Order: sequence, then structure tokens, then C-alpha cells
Amino acid sequence: MILRLVAALLLCFPATLPASSQTPALPPAQSVGWRTGAEAAAIEKRVAALLKTMTLEEKVGQLHLSGRGDGFDIGQIKAGRMGGVMNFVVPQEVREVQEAVRQSRLKIPLIIGLDAVHGFSTYFPLPLGQAASWNPGLIEQAAFWTGREARAAGVNWTFAPMVDMSRDPRWGRVLEGAGEDVHLASVVAAARTRGYQRGGVAATVKHFVGYGAGEGGRDYNSTWIPTSQLHDLHLPPFKASFDAGSMTAMAAFNALNGMPATANRAMLTDLLRGRWGFRGFVVSDFGSITELRLHGIAKDDAEAARKALIAGIDMDMMGNVYHRHLADEVKAGRVPMKALDEAVRRVLRVKFHLGLFDRPDVDVAAAPKLMQTEEARRVARQIAREGVILLKNDADTLPIAAGTNTVAVIGAMAVPEDERVWTDPAGLGRRMVQPLPDALREQLPQGTTVTYEPAFTKACGTAFADKDAALKAAAAADLVVAMLGEDCEFMGEGASRTDLGLPGVQQELLEGLVATGKPVVLVLATGRPLVLTWAAKHVAAIVQTFHGGTEGRAAIADVLAGKVNPAGRTPMSFPRSVGQIPVYYDHLPTGRPQQVRQRYESIYMDEANEPLFPFGFGLSYSRFTYAGARVDRPRVGLDGSVTISVEVTNAGSRDGDEVVQLYVRQPVASRSRPVRELKDFQRITLKAGETRTVAFRLPVRALGFHDDAGVSRVDPGLFEVFLGGSSLAERATSFEVTRN
Repeated sequence: MILRLVAALLLCFPATLPASSQTPALPPAQSVGWRTGAEAAAIEKRVAALLKTMTLEEKVGQLHLSGRGDGFDIGQIKAGRMGGVMNFVVPQEVREVQEAVRQSRLKIPLIIGLDAVHGFSTYFPLPLGQAASWNPGLIEQAAFWTGREARAAGVNWTFAPMVDMSRDPRWGRVLEGAGEDVHLASVVAAARTRGYQRGGVAATVKHFVGYGAGEGGRDYNSTWIPTSQLHDLHLPPFKASFDAGSMTAMAAFNALNGMPATANRAMLTDLLRGRWGFRGFVVSDFGSITELRLHGIAKDDAEAARKALIAGIDMDMMGNVYHRHLADEVKAGRVPMKALDEAVRRVLRVKFHLGLFDRPDVDVAAAPKLMQTEEARRVARQIAREGVILLKNDADTLPIAAGTNTVAVIGAMAVPEDERVWTDPAGLGRRMVQPLPDALREQLPQGTTVTYEPAFTKACGTAFADKDAALKAAAAADLVVAMLGEDCEFMGEGASRTDLGLPGVQQELLEGLVATGKPVVLVLATGRPLVLTWAAKHVAAIVQTFHGGTEGRAAIADVLAGKVNPAGRTPMSFPRSVGQIPVYYDHLPTGRPQQVRQRYESIYMDEANEPLFPFGFGLSYSRFTYAGARVDRPRVGLDGSVTISVEVTNAGSRDGDEVVQLYVRQPVASRSRPVRELKDFQRITLKAGETRTVAFRLPVRALGFHDDAGVSRVDPGLFEVFLGGSSLAERATSFEVTRN
């Protein structure tokens, strides 16, 4: 699905909110999810009874998902030939399609879907930016408010979370995921699933499966994933989402090991329904059923419809393939009626469990009052703050010193022109964005002058508006804040890149700013890790964000001014060069690991092996130390667990947050194991000088891996433990797993 990135970059509130390291409590709401016990049994009876009354055309209609725009036929709803709609965001329009349902024979309610991924009216950071907070509770709240606002507008189904694992920042959709690590991604997947459904919309975990591993980082490209890696890396975030209650799933565009995901019965039926027991329905991605012809496994749309349904695709998104061909395939005996009934049963089951048969139509008048509430804005501000990553800070350039007289903010990204002309066609009360210069003026001491030059014609930075004016402003300032990065033209779906430098003429501007001799703070708003090798050598400080949403620029100002102590951590490794990709921390050791960097070791001749900034990395205005690492027992059985503890001290002069990370390694096993793997983490707040014991309970089953048959196992033996503030954490202790 096409991510609604434009709106994600447009919406921001000017209000100044108090800093807080505490996660606000979720307000009560009518959550949705799977019913249990007698209620679930009653729903199955209602589904069965309804199925018996349906004609063949009405059954096929439940599997037909159409969207707002040219060609949308509301008459199909009235005829009972449409089961879901998408991309309706105006409450009055939602009301109209809901009213059309009442003119149908059976009056089966629509499921109403939208890419409400990281916001609806209030926007939160891109999912990759939320993952950078390493705060699952706060991530859940962002999803909650996204779901709550969407539901208020009449939406009851979101096409999120995306949980595709990727180690390749060339792929534009890394911004929708949680980064390179399977444990972090699984925790985030569960948090987002719970949040959306607590907010009142069904979650759709996507894209099943392997979409993030496209060859060359090219969108929609083929993926080749060994069985062991599929089970160790790509499937766990999906399982975490299903375990958290996800009610629907979306199939991927790609071919996995030669079989298009839309026709992959082994994944959609044997694994998903068979081994995992998933009860919800699976929707295709946008037009992916008809694309089976282009994959080369169907000669026409009729065959594509047949193969998709039998594989396990229940609903056809925007393809019209089921709508046009499925009834004829059933009549001809090429698709069993039982297979059709099961697909319809799954769709109806979700609708009943969502309560759609009993839910009133959208309240058009009330919807605007539920948008961008103070509580939603407060969460948006907090998660934007917690996701800010300080990558470099030479000579304590940040926070901006009190004696700084003039700060020059450079770059159209600081005040995108679209934000000045934003309108509100839906009548939902969307408001203007606070530009970064204005936010800094609020946060810096009175008397500090903040100047601004856009430098570029647009935020994407592809052409200069007035380069000389920008350089002149920089030369006249004491400190330069250059806000650069990617906008929606360069990121998201269909936006793979081979050059991960700053787009357009932004690098030229940055070099000119550095040449002024003034200290330059590079503030980045991107959808992926860029190659920042030149910047890391030449600018004074680097602040990384992944488009912070409604409160994003205000949160940046909070960090630059020192009102907030940064503690975001990288969810993906930052490459030194595109030639390093894929680069990730939990690689295998190889038989010739790097030792002294000489030929015939596993090294590059012209570049370091290590990323520029490693996974889990981020600086602070404080300094944290670790001591006294220990395990509660030296040996543990296969069915046991260990408790690992460490003393963490804030040795700095400022209160701050630290993300305490636990990694393990099994140096000898039945197959080569990664040099380290993240197994747990905690984000904690420590006052200056405070020491706290941080403890982790680690089940032995979490140390397992899958073999080439997809069977999970734990090998007894020694496990090394690493504790610290990034994936570079030093070895701290160890324990042994025994057979009994």
C-alpha cells in the first residue's frame, strides 16, 4: 500500500508541552479484538447461519475490497457485492457508504480500511523513528491514538503494522518497520498491534512474508531466504503481532524463493492457519492478485483468482479480480465452494468480532472534537523527543550554549512550504506546523537571535533558491543548524535508492556551510539511515530523526536547547558506504574473521567492516557507566531461565535516560551462531549521580534457533553475556545451559 507520507510531514502543533520521561497512561476506550469463550462460540454460530443465507454473488462480494476514487461504484455496496472499502477519511463520505449498506439484502457491514500507519489527524514519528525510542509502551500509545482518531472518522481497519525485516536501507520502506533486529522488531510489532486495536481499529500485520529482503534493496524484487533464516529473522515479528491479537494480515508483493507470496499456500495456509492457528482473514496487497500474471504463474486473471483463493488470500484489494472472475471459477468447479465459504467465513468472523454488526454509523458531528486532543499531542511530543538520536557531539556543541547570540537555521526542511498552505478538506480540525526557527525562539534564552534561510526551492533540496543568502546567514551566526534530509519524493514505497547520500544539492550546501568556519549542527529528517561519512568527519554535531510528525520540530528544538536530554538509539546500522550493504550487527563470525585487518581475512580492502554508527547507538548529554554484571546461577537447564543484573550509573551532571541492552552469544553450537544477538532491553531514567540495578529475566527458550527444516532447538553450552548502551557492549558475564 502507498503510505500516506505527505500528510505525515504536514501536521504539527505549535503548543509547548512539558518535558516528561514518564509514559502517560492510556485513557479508557472501546478496544477491539478477538472475543473468547461463549461469546466466540456464539459468533461462529452467527457466521454459519449467515453463510447459509448468502448467494454465490454475495459471498464473492464479501471478498471484494474497493477504494475511494475514480471507478468506485457505490451501487456494488447496495447490491451486496462489496465487503470492504478503503481510503475514505471524510466522516460524511464514510457515513454515505455505511448508509448504502442498509439498501443491500443482507445488510452486512463494510470493513473500512486505511493506511493509518503512524497517525490520522495527529501524526507521530515514522515507525522507524518510533522504534528509535526503544520505548514499547510509548509506541503502543502512538498506535492507540492513531486508531482512536481513525475510528472516530469511521475507519475500523488499519493496514498496519508493517513488520518486514530489512538490513538494506536502499529499500525505501524501511521507514515503516522497526529496523534490523528481530527482537526489537517483535516487541514493536506487538506494541503497535495492541495499540491500534485498543484504539478501536483492527490491525493488519504485513507483508507476509519476506518483502523486506528484496534483492539489491529494490522494491517488489524477488527474495531468496533460507528456511532457517526465515524462521529466525523474518517470521517472529509476524508471530508476535498475531500473539498480540492482530485480526488480519496482508500478503506481500514479492516472490519468496520463486513463489509469489499471493499464491504461496505453504505460507498462507499450511503455516499461518495450520501451525499458527490464525483465525482472521488475509487481504492481498494493492492489485497483487492480477500481478500473478506478471510473475508468470497465471495466464489470465481467472487463473490468478483461482490460485490466490486456494493459496489462502481471502480478500482482493483493488484488483477487481475476485469480483469479475471468482463466481465463474466456482460455477465451473475450478474453485471448490468449500474454499470460497471458508474465505467468506474468515471475513465475516472478523466483522463480528469487531462488533460491526452492532456498531452505529460514524458520528459526523462528533469526529472533529476527537482529533488532535491535548492527550494525543502530548504523546506525539513525547515520542518525538524520545526518538531523537544524537549521533555526534564534538566539544559539547549541544545543547546550544547560553552565550550563543545568533543561531542560523538553514534548509527548507525546517519550514516546508506545504505546511504553510495546508487545508482541512475533511473538516477534522488539522492545524499548522510549528517551524523549527519558531520552536527554537521559544526554547532558547531571551535575546538569542534565530535567523532562517530555506536555501532550497523545496524541502527535497533538489534545487537552490538562494544558496548565497544561506551561506551569508551562516557566516553571520555563532552556530549553524542545518536541517536536511529526505522528503516523500525520496522515501517510502517505490523509492529505492542506490545513492544514500543527501539528495539533490544538499551535500553542496552542507560543505559550503562547513567552509564558513562556524560550527554546524546537522539535523536530519529521513526515512532511512543515510551514508554520513563526510558529515561525520566535518560537522560539529549530528542529530538524527525519522520525520517526527506533528510535534517533530518542536521536539528537535527541545533537544537542541537542552530542555530534553536525548536518548534515542539507532534501530538500524548506518553504513559508511553503500558498498557495505547489507550491514548489520548480528552477523556470523566466518572462518576468517577480521583480526588484524590483513588480506585473506573477511574485510574490505578500501573500507572498514564496521558501520559508521552501530545498531543500538546514541549519545546523551549525560554519561552512563556499567559495573557489577552478574548471573543468578552459573548453570541452567533447557526448561529454565536466568536473571542477569547490572549496576547502571548516571555519571553525568544532567538527569537522563539510558537504554540498557542485553546481548548474548553462543560461541560453540551445532551451527555457526551470530557474534551477538539482542535478547532484551530497558529504557530507564536516572537522575544525575544515581545508580540503579537493572535486571533481566532470560528464558533459555529465547536462546534457540531453527534448523534447515524449520525446527526450533536450543543447543546446550556456554553463553556469553554483553551489557551496555549499544550493540558494542562489552562482554560482562556468562552462564552455561545444560541438558538437565
